[in-house]
Order: sequence, then C-alpha cells, then structure tokens
Amino acid sequence: MGLIGAGGIAENRHIPAYQSLNEDVEITGVQDVNLVRAKEVAEKYAIPHVYEDYLEMLKHVDAVTICTPNKFHESIAVAALNQGIHVLCEKPMAMNAAEGKRMVDAAEKNNRILMIGYHYRFMDAVALAKQSMADVGNPIVTRVQALRQRKVPGWGVFINKQLQGGGSLIDWGCHLLDTALWLVSPSKPVEVNAQTYQRLSKQPNQVNDWGSYDHEAIDVDDHVSAYIRFDDQSTLLFECSWAANIKEDKTHVSISGENGGLSVFPFELYQPKHNRMMETHTNTTEDQQQAGLLQAKNFIDACSGKAQLRSSPQEALQVSKVIDAIYESSNQGKSVFIN
Repeated sequence: MGLIGAGGIAENRHIPAYQSLNEDVEITGVQDVNLVRAKEVAEKYAIPHVYEDYLEMLKHVDAVTICTPNKFHESIAVAALNQGIHVLCEKPMAMNAAEGKRMVDAAEKNNRILMIGYHYRFMDAVALAKQSMADVGNPIVTRVQALRQRKVPGWGVFINKQLQGGGSLIDWGCHLLDTALWLVSPSKPVEVNAQTYQRLSKQPNQVNDWGSYDHEAIDVDDHVSAYIRFDDQSTLLFECSWAANIKEDKTHVSISGENGGLSVFPFELYQPKHNRMMETHTNTTEDQQQAGLLQAKNFIDACSGKAQLRSSPQEALQVSKVIDAIYESSNQGKSVFIN
C-alpha cells in the first residue's frame, strides 16, 4: 500500500487501520507535496520509502490510498488505475460528477478496485439500519441533519473552493447524504431544490471552536438545505452546516416508511404492532476509528478477491451527482433534475 497525501486523515485513520491489518497489507511508501511532512510520517510509522512524485510510487505498489485535497482526486486515481493499481480515495469522490465518472470508467476499463472513503457505511448503527430496512418497508420521507455548532475547519484547505470544490456539503454533509442514499436504495434521486449559504462564516470576529480562519478568504458554503425527490415519489429533507447557531452539534438520519420507521444515531426502530406503536432500542457503537478499520479491511479483501465492496464507485458517483445538483439548484434558484 502506498499513501498519497500525508495529512491528518492519513495519519489518524488510514495508517492505524492498515497497520492493524499487517497480516494482509503493508504500507511501503508515502508521498506528499510537502516532502518534509512525508518524511516525518514515514519515520514516525516506520514506512520504508518516501516519494517526491506519486507516479514513481505507482511502480512499486499494488494499491494506493489518496488523501489529497479534492482537486487532485481524479488525476491521481485515474493515473493509478491506468497503471493497474487499486485505489481507495478519500471522500468526496472528486470535485464534481464528471470527474467521478472518469474515475469509474478507468476502474472498469482496467478491472481494478476503486473505493471512495464513505466510512459511515461501516458504523455499527448504520449497518444495523441497513439490515432493518425490510422492517421499514418502502421509504416515504427521509430526514438528514449534519449540523455543527461553529466549527469551520481552521486548518488545511477546507475553505478553499479552488482546491476543495465546496464547503460543509462536500466535506461533512456528503457522509450523511451517502448514508441516507444507501439506506433507501434502490430508490434513486431525480430532482433537487436547494439553497447554499456562506453568511455566518463571512462575518468578522468569529466565534469558532475549530481554530481561526480568514473570514474574507472563505469562498465555500457553511450552510446547505435541500429537498430531494426520488423516482418512487419518496423525499429527503437535507440540512448541513459547519457554523450553525444551534444549541449543540447534531448528526441525524431517520426514515419513515410504509411499514415502520427508524432513526440511526442512536439506533431506534418504530413499528405499528398489536394496535400500538412499538419501539426497539439496542446498543450500537458510533466508533469512527472502528469504521475506518472495517473500511480498510473491506478494501483489502476486495483487492484480494475475497469480498465485494460495501461502497461501490457507482454509488459514490450518485452522491456526487446529487451534490452537483444541490450547488446547481442554488446557483439557478430553481429545481434541477438529475441525469
């Protein structure tokens, strides 16, 4: 395994996961445009090789994990896939769906594994919700809230639209959007009406829990709301924010269906039985490190032909199409249909 990008997500999620799976995978190289940083990470985690150029790394590995800013996802992934290298790419898939489609095409052409890091699918509560959808029945209304109280990331390039493509939606909301789309599948989104905002984060003298940032430089969304209609007439009410003036952070996914309903965080199942509403509660974990480990295991097993991907590149591309439609709808001030 080679790591492309040696920032926080590589160090805090992917390196620990792969080193826990050391019977199945060995991290043999790391590359970053900041060579000093790459060398520091390599030394800290006993990674034997450091590369200045990821193209050189591709000659020496079986798979890569891409942890760069979003702008570079497509070009690196396509180059790797065309060299016969399997790819795990951090979310979102790319800057837009057109780039994502080129990644999918390269994976299919070269018969290689491409996985996008939507690790919420591997969280205990989400996996149980997926198994419980038979009790929910056909979805009617899905509700998603990915809300943070005053937590614009004050590090990295998160507020740079040229490098990231967007803000709270493309960085944080995409996780719960992917989760919801997976749970209600095979229902497919067909129409989006949305509005994006960047009012709060543009204000001077910020109250912000995640460090300081240049309020004049930020050019990405800090709030997003959307109404999404599906091909079976079900709907999804979506809201995400980095900087909400709310009491506390909120991570919420719930589904009301024809036979029952559920809420994911924490997991609860609601069913009409015996002339009353019954609630089922159970203990589930929301351990993101464990989810990252399970994601790495699934990717390695898929590369070895032992498993199918839980998160397919085609599904990740669908998420990107919805994200594109949300931004387009806001820009145009009207509903947008998804191809």
